[in-house]
Amino acid sequence: MPFATPLSIVEGHKNSHSRPLYVIPFDLFTTIDAIGTFAFAVSGATAAIRSRYDIFGILVLAFVTAIGGGTIRDLMIGNTPVNWLTDSITIWSALLGFLFALLLHNRIGKWEGWLFFFDAAGLGVFTVTGTQIALEAGMGIGISITLGAVTGCFGGVIRDVLAATKPLIFRKEIYASASVIGGLLYVIILKLFHAPITAQIVAICSILLIRFVAVQYQMQLPKIGGHN
Repeated sequence: MPFATPLSIVEGHKNSHSRPLYVIPFDLFTTIDAIGTFAFAVSGATAAIRSRYDIFGILVLAFVTAIGGGTIRDLMIGNTPVNWLTDSITIWSALLGFLFALLLHNRIGKWEGWLFFFDAAGLGVFTVTGTQIALEAGMGIGISITLGAVTGCFGGVIRDVLAATKPLIFRKEIYASASVIGGLLYVIILKLFHAPITAQIVAICSILLIRFVAVQYQMQLPKIGGHN
């Protein structure tokens, strides 16, 4: 059974008061998810081009980066078949991200900057959509935030592993923590103000800001033991 969209959940629960609803209009939700898919596909293709992969390798990295985190989330909450198997928008968004990176690669001089931007954008957007889907599936707040971080982070982990680089999530710079903070802000604003669009904007922008500040000023979480 396909996973219910936010709009269908509203219809199915409009007379229910068993739990709070965190509702995003379907068109807006779909748009945001497509943006995240595009951004992560570009980051995956960019990493592949930087690693001098052939065109098939670039395509594979673009797609697995775009769908990896969401696939893991869907399997964890029992949403099968996973979203991208039944949603052509996801496939087209990933394909557009692949073509965007492929067509513009000669015009982009600093791949590190582009990889950072699209990775941060994908992290922010997928954290929000992952948290939203988990909430709509009836998960608790803590689990929803965790699944938001899984959705946001693990596409990048798969990308980095396939590109033979150390995953960002395991480097010294702040990455997963930014996702968790953004997911927490998203849930807090939803519960306190019932403003889903504001919650989305604040959460995504906070993740982008944290990632930028962390990289710009070389901020990192404290380490335990070992040598500096």
